[in-house]
Amino acid sequence: MPDRGGGPTGPRIRAGRPSRRVRTLLMTLGVLSVLGMAFTMFAGFWTDWLWYRSVHYSSVFTTTLSTKIGLFFVFGLLMALAVGFNIWLAHRLRPPLSAMSMEQQSLDRYRMGIAPYKTWMLLAVTSLVGLIAGASASSQWRTWLMWVNGVPFHQKDPQFHLDVSFYAFDLPWYRFLLGFGFATAILCLIAAALTHYLYGGLRVTSPGARATAAATGHLSVLLGIFVALKAVAYWLDRYGLAVKSSDFKATGNWTGLRYVDANAYLPAKTILFCIAVICALLFFATLWRRTWQLPVIGFGLMVLSAILIGGLYPAIVQKFQVQPNEQAKEAPYVQKNLKATREAYGIDDTKVTDYAGESTTSDKTKLRDQVDDTASLRILDPNIVSPTFQQLQQIRNYYGFPTNLDVDRYPKDGKDQDTVLGLRELNLDGVPKNNWINDHFRYTHGFGVVAAKGTEADEGHPVFTEKNLPSEGDLGTYEQRIYYGEKTNTYSIVGGPQKEVDYSDDQGEKTTSYTGKSGVNLDNPINRAAYAVAFNEPQILYSGAIGKGSRILYNRTPKERVEAVAPWLTIDGDAYPAVVNGRIQWIVDAYTTTNGYPYASRTTLGDTTADSLTAANNSRAVVAQQNQVNYIRNSVKATVDAYTGDVKLYQWDTKDPVLKTWMKAFPGTVKPRADISPDLMAHLRYPQDLFKVQRELLTRYHVTDAQTFLSGSEVWEVPDDPTNDSGSAVPPYYLSMKMPDQSAQAFSLTTTFTPNGRDNLSAFMAVDSDPRASDYGKIRILKLPTSTTVDGPKQVQSQFNSESDIAETISLLSRGHSKVEYGNLLTVPLDGGLLYAEPVYVRGGSLKYPLLRKVLVTYEGKTAFKDTLDEALNEVFGVKSSTTPPETTNPPNSSNPTVRQALEDAQKAFEAGQQALKEGPDWDAYAKAQKDLQDALKRAEDAQSKADKTGEKNKS
Repeated sequence: MPDRGGGPTGPRIRAGRPSRRVRTLLMTLGVLSVLGMAFTMFAGFWTDWLWYRSVHYSSVFTTTLSTKIGLFFVFGLLMALAVGFNIWLAHRLRPPLSAMSMEQQSLDRYRMGIAPYKTWMLLAVTSLVGLIAGASASSQWRTWLMWVNGVPFHQKDPQFHLDVSFYAFDLPWYRFLLGFGFATAILCLIAAALTHYLYGGLRVTSPGARATAAATGHLSVLLGIFVALKAVAYWLDRYGLAVKSSDFKATGNWTGLRYVDANAYLPAKTILFCIAVICALLFFATLWRRTWQLPVIGFGLMVLSAILIGGLYPAIVQKFQVQPNEQAKEAPYVQKNLKATREAYGIDDTKVTDYAGESTTSDKTKLRDQVDDTASLRILDPNIVSPTFQQLQQIRNYYGFPTNLDVDRYPKDGKDQDTVLGLRELNLDGVPKNNWINDHFRYTHGFGVVAAKGTEADEGHPVFTEKNLPSEGDLGTYEQRIYYGEKTNTYSIVGGPQKEVDYSDDQGEKTTSYTGKSGVNLDNPINRAAYAVAFNEPQILYSGAIGKGSRILYNRTPKERVEAVAPWLTIDGDAYPAVVNGRIQWIVDAYTTTNGYPYASRTTLGDTTADSLTAANNSRAVVAQQNQVNYIRNSVKATVDAYTGDVKLYQWDTKDPVLKTWMKAFPGTVKPRADISPDLMAHLRYPQDLFKVQRELLTRYHVTDAQTFLSGSEVWEVPDDPTNDSGSAVPPYYLSMKMPDQSAQAFSLTTTFTPNGRDNLSAFMAVDSDPRASDYGKIRILKLPTSTTVDGPKQVQSQFNSESDIAETISLLSRGHSKVEYGNLLTVPLDGGLLYAEPVYVRGGSLKYPLLRKVLVTYEGKTAFKDTLDEALNEVFGVKSSTTPPETTNPPNSSNPTVRQALEDAQKAFEAGQQALKEGPDWDAYAKAQKDLQDALKRAEDAQSKADKTGEKNKS
């Protein structure tokens, strides 16, 4: 019977060995492979460090990295030591002799085989479990930083009266520690049991006792630790009830305690905690009693109690106490959920006002005048006219516009004007010849802003306020080169010996060289080698196009840059550009969120922010699609300079405890709100994704009474977009308008609601979106009466399509290869009623872009379909607006023969265009007529301008 301490030794058998040359070759290849892998890992680390340093957020990189490394080593070492210690202890407690049995004789072979390698096997096992545990722990860096830096909410939950920060910051960390403890206990138990079995401490088929006293004591302690951890789990589960999600048929998704939780699960968890503590003590007692009898009885009692107390008893309470009188039992808990959910999503101050749904004014002239005073109806749809911008203002094939343009405000004649704009970004698909030099060195940036009035059109064309290349117009002088943009998703190498294409005009191609400090310098050969490996581009290492001053630009989309420098933020799906202080700045809204706000119902961001625009263009979707949250704040406004790529984070919500926590974790990364310049403030707005989350919650949580909430009689839904067949929700729309309790128009974000399962209108919602106003962020809801029926968006669209005259005109416009496209269906409250307006575009023939051809308007059941918005409004109300300026009968300077001739040519071109529409329509002839019209108007404008200058000179 061999000693368990080792195995027999014998003569070593020398196998055939490869030659020295082969061994040298294999060793060389092995060393090179290791060096290659090491450099690849180094390249990833080094390029990340260089990038963070280039954007001046190196503290984010170092804090994140040091936290991950610290967690990796601490928890990896703890796991390795725990498992290693228990293996060592089990080996030390092995019996000196084993029983004579077939089982032990079979194990002898294994014992003798591993005897020479025991130390190495111990190191291998502990290292493996340590690496796995460390990697798992390092992924918890956010949980650790929030726990160690957490600040109080100064709000307490209604059940346990603990600060919300306990649930948001502390409880997730305690749960991680508990999970780590369970994993450690289980691995130690398995490792100890296997070691005891291998060395005879545990026996399955051998005669005599199944376990030695030492093995019994050792395993009992480990089982006692496991049961003690289960006791801790029961205790934490009590608090977890406040943030537990469940299905509740009366309300759907539910978070927080219900009647059965407070009156059955909560006492059950307390009782199970006590039973688990007693059971753990019984396991520890085996160190003295050396018997499994009491621990096994205790463990069985705990399992039985978990079934009866933790499962059966709550089911009985639910069946016989709650269900017979559910509304009365659940109402107090629903009230807590209502209050917490409204606070967590920032909708607790929502103002709900009853709205008649029909006009009370018989004076049509007054109503017609009120339209212009109530809203600036935007007939230029930013989600339709991108191809029009592309066709008219692309200028060169290597420029492009985003699929969806943006809406902003710019001053004109002392008033803010709703403006549709987009950037002329780089489009590599349009480069004359794609190769490495062209794609990464010569064509590196876009050029200029293109903007148009949102409320006007000229013969179907946008009225551009900023156009041409280089761009010129109302925006003044600004840096027009766009090195960072939504469509810029590849790297460029700039600033070196290779000149870049700047733009082209009638005099030919202009070149430039980047002078900004953005990007990473490639002068250093180590940097070049690292980027060659990281980007899998060997040419970076040896290309002659890279030299002194060369810099590599990457991570170039605004959302990508903000997410990288602030990985603790959730990024809004729509970054939008603005000209601020002579520079193009991308503005990015960012959110702080948590999933641990007690009693607040959860939502999945990807679901609640989806609409018909995100269905057609995934790049507009919120970055964190699968994130489940029950608290959200637009706490940060970020900017990205389109030329330098500089990222700035500004604290927007100065009260948000989640942001304060992250600012403690990453000091100096977020600038104070006071640093926002007035020029930048003028372009900030209420973010769309937050609005979509809030409107989805308000379909149910506009109700503040628990009984009404439980009845489900006031549930709304966001209607599907009636202008297309996507089957997705209608997107919210920006426009300047005023609600009934407002004295002037405000830049707003609006949406409509319909009753659950029906198409008529139930409510209209708007939020003030101009941060310069005192009411910024104030949500107003106009609630329509349930006793009368007011047409909703789908019904209005159906009414448009069913009108015989409108249908006939649509059929005419759709002839041949033409396609009719419906723009945004805007809804505006007007004198107790609802005014709907919708632009209608036509794209067809050789004309590859949509032009505004008609405007649909309806009010109080009367519908108009006219060429212009004013004409449609005049027909709906039966009168013209008294504020519309009279038409000019004599054009200015009509005595000037050049101007007169140009205007006559313009009139002829216009008539030719109208004739082309009637004949077929003939889109080729129409396109030629439009070009002739533009040329004639340009001649008239130039001649008029020259005459005005001559007149001023003569006066002086």
